[in-house]
Amino acid sequence: MSAMQWVKTAQEGGVFVIRLNSPENRNSLTSALREQLGAAVDRAAQDRSVRALYLTGEGPSFCAGGDFRMLQTHSDPWPVHRRFRDLIRWFTPLMALDKPVVVGVRGHAVGGGMGLALTGDVVIAGTSAQFMSGFFRLGTIPDIGVMYQLPRLIGMARAKNFLFGGATMRAKEALELGLVARVVPDEQLDAAGLQEAARLAAGPAEVMGLAKTLMARSFETTLHDMLAFEGLGQALAMSHPEFREGLAAAIAGRPADFVGAAAHPVRQQTPGGQDRPIS
Repeated sequence: MSAMQWVKTAQEGGVFVIRLNSPENRNSLTSALREQLGAAVDRAAQDRSVRALYLTGEGPSFCAGGDFRMLQTHSDPWPVHRRFRDLIRWFTPLMALDKPVVVGVRGHAVGGGMGLALTGDVVIAGTSAQFMSGFFRLGTIPDIGVMYQLPRLIGMARAKNFLFGGATMRAKEALELGLVARVVPDEQLDAAGLQEAARLAAGPAEVMGLAKTLMARSFETTLHDMLAFEGLGQALAMSHPEFREGLAAAIAGRPADFVGAAAHPVRQQTPGGQDRPIS
């Protein structure tokens, strides 16, 4: 079983594509799938040719969350502790990825699958998408970042109403609440997700990744500290080839080539007379 490809990957230009590939159990978060997902995210993080990520699921469901068979045999304290400790291997790196992430959701995103969907900087839903909590039905608390993400995205009161009510949020309601960026027919989901990821990859992706890292701190940070982070971040952004290309393009009235600028940084001489890239 471990030899199975539970996660499929591909690269299309600057977009790294990750597809959960266990449709027979609705892409449940088995240990094998989590392990392969972590490896795929690590590959995307380390490869500088990857400028954006697109995550989706094969089959009619995005992700059904926890694997019931595993929960039947691994619900004692230490197995649970180890499982959540291992979030640092796959979930935390995805949340902290300093590149734009687009998630395409069709069908069910249940429990931890909903938490996985909410890792997207941009979430696009197919018309069949259904976001479901499902935690209290099992007698468990929300996990996989749901209690962190959902109140930030739709507000504490709405998050409580959704979670405590055991509600199902369909694509139209998710759009109205701002949880998803847009809704498209299911058969157009991949095209829309890949197009959005390609658009982000063609932009100043590394600078956007820096902004993403700073925005993640905004709810726990004072205004004074956030302004300080902005100043430090802007100094770093303005040292990047993407800024120099963006500014030059704006002055010249032409489209910016951020991908080319990042791939071929301008070189400058060090005090010792040697060339070095300034990115």
